[in-house]
Amino acid sequence: MDRFQLLLDKNYNIRLKLVVAFIFLIITVVKGQTNQKSDIKASPVFSKVTYQGNDEVYNKFPLRSNEFYSPILQGCYPDPAITKKGDDYYMVCSSFAMFPGVPIFHSKDLVNWTDLGGVLNNVSDFNPKNTGISEGVYAPGITYNPYNDTFYVIVTVFSEGLGNIVVKTKDPQKGWGRPIKLDFGGIDPSIFFDDNGKAYVVHNDAPDKGKELYNGHRVIKIWDYDLENDRVIPGTDKIIVNGGTDISKKPIWIEAPHLYKRNNKYYLMCAEGGTGGNHSEVIFISDHPRGPFLPAPNNPILTQRHLPIERENKVDWAGHADIVEGPNGQNYGVFLAVRPNEKHRVNTGRETFILPVDWSGIFPVFENGLQPLEPKLAMPVGVENQVGKNDFFPSGNFTFTDDFTAKQLDYRWIGLRGPREEFVNKTTNGLKITPFDTNIKEVKPTSTLFYRQQHNTFSFSTTLNYKPKSEHDLAGVVALQNEGSNYVFGVTRYNNKYFFVLQKNSWPNRQGKIISTIVASKEIELNKPIKLQIKAEGDNYEFNYAINGAGYTNLGGIVSGDILSTDVAGGFTGCLLGLYATSANDALPVKE
Repeated sequence: MDRFQLLLDKNYNIRLKLVVAFIFLIITVVKGQTNQKSDIKASPVFSKVTYQGNDEVYNKFPLRSNEFYSPILQGCYPDPAITKKGDDYYMVCSSFAMFPGVPIFHSKDLVNWTDLGGVLNNVSDFNPKNTGISEGVYAPGITYNPYNDTFYVIVTVFSEGLGNIVVKTKDPQKGWGRPIKLDFGGIDPSIFFDDNGKAYVVHNDAPDKGKELYNGHRVIKIWDYDLENDRVIPGTDKIIVNGGTDISKKPIWIEAPHLYKRNNKYYLMCAEGGTGGNHSEVIFISDHPRGPFLPAPNNPILTQRHLPIERENKVDWAGHADIVEGPNGQNYGVFLAVRPNEKHRVNTGRETFILPVDWSGIFPVFENGLQPLEPKLAMPVGVENQVGKNDFFPSGNFTFTDDFTAKQLDYRWIGLRGPREEFVNKTTNGLKITPFDTNIKEVKPTSTLFYRQQHNTFSFSTTLNYKPKSEHDLAGVVALQNEGSNYVFGVTRYNNKYFFVLQKNSWPNRQGKIISTIVASKEIELNKPIKLQIKAEGDNYEFNYAINGAGYTNLGGIVSGDILSTDVAGGFTGCLLGLYATSANDALPVKE
């Protein structure tokens, strides 16, 4: 073969390779565009949200200038713990699978509180992605150590195998360090710093193996704590309370311990009776932090369990407390309690209350803590009530409105099993939620922005701009107690038509398969943004819509809020109201 022929063959091969490469490039681009189109999700935009609470108790008991309301944190803010540095008070609560973990608040006077967000706000440190809603973060303790000018939060985390951890900071308003895993079991830990510089950890635990006497038998343990290396010292664990104040009476669930020192005596305060109708607060005394501890003769020092079930303005389940010295040297105790509705159901969850504490005698006593709790208290001397103003957390009846134009998303908006930032984006028209391929019933991160229900009588409304592409797409609102107890109310597409659907998801006995029922559905013309509303008066919930600027129309009639209550659905949280989007919808309209 001559040189000319070889040159032709070579050029031909080059041209052939170029043609093949070009064809492959075209196929790749077309395929990529096809995939890109299929990956574009129908993302709703929520332009305005209004939450309005209207509980009758606050209408009947308006505040005078020298009064404030208790609870100080309404809605699901349970298991409070509190500490102070100078005139700065910091308070933390449980958050379970809500994100960020461990809500934290700041105050100068115990009345006016600022929301600082969450202590565990880094998903690389705290990731409850596969956690049931009532698991995750349990009962934190917060303590300021004046000897090294450091704040400590110690908490039990039931996710990612963390167990008991401690995080530290010099300034709670500037963030927290990374979690340090501690080598002990049990729950409800807290740290105590003695005035000789020594540190101790106390917590709830199971009895020693083979020594459990009855169901609910628990103990309180203490460990010496190594401040230099942030660890409990091996071999120093000791049981300091076995069972409770009187083990012969088989007390259950001694937990949430806090140590205090006063007049050279050590006081151990604990919850007893379980976090329900028999909840109470009890106290013990000792000459040494490691005991022996003797119960006070006047226990319990706080409870509502002995009062009539039918009573006006009922507050119940009081316990799980912590004490701090307040303004002007007056002691106060924060604790959890609930405000049941007319059917004694607990939809607002366990909330944070406060009472003055009289410690003029040997033992502290919550003032009127054994009487029916009143909705309002006298202001500490010299304190001005600014609740609900100047970024202070509101209480009583109030309206919360968010048009999502603020630079920072309000801390009252939370995620479930993951950060809200993973699915929300601010736009010029409102807040866009990019839907996950996850249904609200799954134990996975959900693309839902949640707000706690804070009243028994309330309305929660939003404006929604959205056009679902298929039956797998849905956006709207949810009322959720847990993954197996919730209502979904939104817009989907089916057979090329748009529909409102109201779905009830219930979990019989909290075991087995979740039962999903379409309560009602309605075909609509979807040409403009729509309005959705959840409305409740006690146990009666309504789901309403408005289109084309008209007034609200109900869908599905009045439905029971029983599945949204802690005592029916189980667990430890309150009802959450959410802006929801999913590309894994299974709520389809019923044939009319």
